[in-house]
Amino acid sequence: MTKVLYLYGGWPGHHPYAMADWTRELINELGYGLEESQDIFTLDRDLTGYDLILLGWNNALTTDDLTDSQEDHLLGAVEAGTGVAAWHGAAAAFRSSLRYHLMLGGDFLAHPAGEGFPQPYEVNIIDRDHEVSRGVNNFPVASEQYYMHVDPNNTVLAETTFSGEHFHWLEGRRSPVAWVRQWGLGRVFYHSIGHVPDDLAGADARRLTKQGIEWATRT
Repeated sequence: MTKVLYLYGGWPGHHPYAMADWTRELINELGYGLEESQDIFTLDRDLTGYDLILLGWNNALTTDDLTDSQEDHLLGAVEAGTGVAAWHGAAAAFRSSLRYHLMLGGDFLAHPAGEGFPQPYEVNIIDRDHEVSRGVNNFPVASEQYYMHVDPNNTVLAETTFSGEHFHWLEGRRSPVAWVRQWGLGRVFYHSIGHVPDDLAGADARRLTKQGIEWATRT
């Protein structure tokens, strides 16, 4: 059976426990074996036996960090073939862990409309041929619209365009919403949706996430 480690918890503003209920449904549909942990120290061990690591950990401070041991074990597992799937707050977690963000492919910089503000925006699929985004339609979201700092070598699957309502110089500027990348032998999938569970309730957001999980899982 496919072995998945799901690390979640931390800052409650991202509703990690409600998000865990939503995540369990997807994993059950895929028939994967799920091990859950709410202890960050679970990364201080050999993780290479997992086929996928789901990152639902949330931080609130830019000084939050992974220890060298935790970075080594996590990145070492991905380099050896363990996949990673993550969304929303994972790009704002462990802000001082540069190697973590190098592996993830980006990090959160700002939500121009403000924290927790349900900003209406469109998720535009720009790669309809990739197996993660195949069959996913453009879809609206009313939530935090992330402005991301990203690796130019990511394969971007979806993006959003800013209106300029809050920073006029951002009008028409685009930022990635979903991407995939390779880290050693491991596959990495991330999207920035999911401040609250309702953000992911729509069929297209759910399909994007589920197909991303499948794609990232070691085969």
